[in-house]
Amino acid sequence: MSTRAINIEEYLAHEERSEWRHEYIDGRMYARAESTAAHNLIATALAFGLIPAARRKGCHVFTSAMKLRLEIGGKTVFYYPDLLLSCDPQDRAPYFRRAPCLIVEVLSESTARIDRREKLLAYQTLPSLQTYVLLEQDVVRAEVYRRATGWRVEYVEQGSIRIDCLDIDLPLADVYADVQI
Repeated sequence: MSTRAINIEEYLAHEERSEWRHEYIDGRMYARAESTAAHNLIATALAFGLIPAARRKGCHVFTSAMKLRLEIGGKTVFYYPDLLLSCDPQDRAPYFRRAPCLIVEVLSESTARIDRREKLLAYQTLPSLQTYVLLEQDVVRAEVYRRATGWRVEYVEQGSIRIDCLDIDLPLADVYADVQI
């Protein structure tokens, strides 16, 4: 964590030069946790599974290097979701997105609590967001939150995850195909 508050321009300039990624919450930077091989395999398989449908709809799929900018209670926040899908043609800033329709986080022991509480609440403030998915690393399991159901959790352990903004079903077996569980 940084010791002094910094402004958004300082943060963006720092991230452009930095080897490590940091999330930004109201003037403070927080280093992102390292990810495991399983984490990366899941996120990559998910991205590859979404890209064909995303291209057909003019959407963009980003993995953990693209920032998400939120404005919550007059405070600016930048997160690095493990995956975000943006279909809004007006949402094309070079270093961040503001209007994703899908956000996915791959859970780890160090991030699960933040992903399930802080980020769930923060992401719900995005009018564009239709679906928020949390994927386990150690078991085949997705927690799916949808705007259409009032953000009630749906657990998926087999079958497919419905990706509303792409109008597709993504098989969990494809997402976890390369992970030894």
